[in-house]
Amino acid sequence: MLEFAVFTFGMLASFVLSGLGRNKKAQRANPPMLHYMGLVMMGFSSALGMLLLGWAAAMMVGIA
Repeated sequence: MLEFAVFTFGMLASFVLSGLGRNKKAQRANPPMLHYMGLVMMGFSSALGMLLLGWAAAMMVGIA
């Protein structure tokens, strides 16, 4: 199940980043949905990174 989630997230990230890059190259404005999806993915990635960093720190201290 984790593999499916990682694959889906990777495909979605690839789609969003390629769309943003294509629009920047063509000097067009991004559609609001693409912009918001990019913000959601950025927030999810940073939140997951912070959670994993906290978990690793707890493992080092011996709490978890």
